[in-house]
Amino acid sequence: MSSSDSITPLPLDPELLGQLREKVPAPVIEQLTHHWRKQTEALARSQKENRLLRELLRLMRVEKYGPASERLSDQQLELLEQEPGVSQAEVQAESERAQLQLPLKGPKQRPVRQALPAELPRIEQLIGCEPQECVCGSCGQEKVVIGYEMAEQLDVEPAKYFVRVTKREKRACPHCPEQGVACAPLPHRIIEKSLASDRLIIETIVNKYADYVPLYRQSAILERDTGVELSRATLCGWVMRVGELLRPLSRAMAEALLGGDYLQADETPVGVQMHDGRGKNHQAYLWQYSQPGGAVIFDFQLSRAREGPKQFLANFNGILQTDGYSGYDRVGGPKLIHAGCWAHARRYFFQAVEAHPDDRAAIALVATIDELFAIDAQARERNLGVTERDQLRQQRARPILESIPVWRPIPAEHHLANSLQKLLALGLSSFRTPGGPQKPFPDSHMTRR
Repeated sequence: MSSSDSITPLPLDPELLGQLREKVPAPVIEQLTHHWRKQTEALARSQKENRLLRELLRLMRVEKYGPASERLSDQQLELLEQEPGVSQAEVQAESERAQLQLPLKGPKQRPVRQALPAELPRIEQLIGCEPQECVCGSCGQEKVVIGYEMAEQLDVEPAKYFVRVTKREKRACPHCPEQGVACAPLPHRIIEKSLASDRLIIETIVNKYADYVPLYRQSAILERDTGVELSRATLCGWVMRVGELLRPLSRAMAEALLGGDYLQADETPVGVQMHDGRGKNHQAYLWQYSQPGGAVIFDFQLSRAREGPKQFLANFNGILQTDGYSGYDRVGGPKLIHAGCWAHARRYFFQAVEAHPDDRAAIALVATIDELFAIDAQARERNLGVTERDQLRQQRARPILESIPVWRPIPAEHHLANSLQKLLALGLSSFRTPGGPQKPFPDSHMTRR
């Protein structure tokens, strides 16, 4: 066997490679082959590194724009980076928008006119016929009304600003001046001696938290429509005052939550102006506590440290379901049971599949978790109660859970390998905990609030 036969062939056409061997010395071919092999290995390393960097970039953007951005494609996330001042509401709206679908050739469907809600009040506008149309062109007699052509349009009355003048009656006896003057009492108000009525303050709160209209925009709108200049700081004072008045209600809601046997918890970052001369916001956190279909309590903390949930959950002894963040460890009462969240566990495995389409272990786990979700979806469709849901899980979900090894192998080069294993172990342990089956499966509804 010649030395050229032992050389790893170059990626060329066999006929061309044979001609090359006849005309080019074997050492040269060997040198070319060695150089090609090095370039191929370098390209493979670059591709793996590029894939990892793209995955890290996506995770950073998802963390920046919030959980709603997980449903966006890489191209949509790239567009968000180019748009200054993107709000969470805009990200949520973009994530819920249907993806563009190319129309298929076929018969066009006529659009169906949407019926306006029957509960909306109707204001009729009667339009009469022209005078020449009210007289018969044949006999000259007046035509009679035989009916109406009707059409409905959704209309609106623009906001009407006015000045409410409160006049309190004063009374005095003309015969007994020593009795003094009696005056009607002042009505209770949200902010005493404020230039704004309670109705305007409530409207500002609703616009900010229900319609996501920032205070600086509301300030500009008020000045445009009324000519009254109310600064953003003034409107912010209204918000703070309403928050103070709602504290007793918030405490009562928190006591009701903590008195139950099941809680879901999550935390979300929020920028806070500290006025410390740094020129940038401090990243604080809103810790969310809720029960499915019930109230949600937001506990503001300046950090993501354990002290926040430790203080809020000090006497809670039920089941606490979280995403696996270590800040929830060692909190609550002695009987607290910590449950994991399969929705969060699935998210990271799904990201692993996106980054590594050939990762069969991650693909299998995503498919298995989807089977578990399908079982609970069936329970919701059938409106099963606690006992029936528990029976269904024992029959169908338990065998699936027991078939999953806790330490399923994950590629070592994957930067999320350790986190994936911890989430998987936590998810398995939480659903093997007594009392767990009757609880809702994922806690992803917290991220939508």
